[in-house]
Amino acid sequence: MKSIAIEHLKIVHKSKVLVECAFRIGSSLALVGQSGSGKSLILKTLLGLNESTLEIELRKSAHFEWIRGKSVSLVPQNPFTALSPLTKIKDQLFLSHEEAVRMFGWLGLAEELLNRYPSELSGGQLQRVIIGIALSSKPSLLLLDEPTTALDLNSKRALIDLLLSLQHQFGFSMLFVTHDMSVASQLCEDICVLKEGMIVEEGKMADVLRNPHHLYTQQLIDADFETREYRK
Repeated sequence: MKSIAIEHLKIVHKSKVLVECAFRIGSSLALVGQSGSGKSLILKTLLGLNESTLEIELRKSAHFEWIRGKSVSLVPQNPFTALSPLTKIKDQLFLSHEEAVRMFGWLGLAEELLNRYPSELSGGQLQRVIIGIALSSKPSLLLLDEPTTALDLNSKRALIDLLLSLQHQFGFSMLFVTHDMSVASQLCEDICVLKEGMIVEEGKMADVLRNPHHLYTQQLIDADFETREYRK
């Protein structure tokens, strides 16, 4: 799989540098950091959705034409706000009925759900629908904005397995933005650790987890977000 290079990215607001970094996306890259580290800013910049008050410098190279919503698709964090609540699922897929049924088969969803409204589906089912919508354009790069945040442990594991299966089938690259080291380690081959808009550590996921060089990386690993989130 060919790599995608973000050769230079700098985001400035009123002379203050918010983000300055560079990284490569191979098969799957986790961009990991706590809230406020700049993850969302980077994601919005790659999608061309940042506020006009920001000064953006972006230089990138890819083996495809970078078109938002086509070659580059997003799976947002909250599936409940990503769909129209008054429209049936089948009318939000931008696919023919046959294509939708085939996509639902790949997603592990029953065909009957196509005729339901978003409120009639579980969070895990909605997230799968969102993934289906993102993949309907056959993207080369799939951006994932913490899609497992609202899911329980079993649903998280199922979603990870689904994404890996779909990636094998369709051949897209993944940029997974998260604060959850546990999920990142199960989904991605490579990792970049982001702190205050700068990458403080990067490399193969297994190597970084086994031997982190930066204290901040070690703190993220030790925090055990998964256990803390579902301790209740």
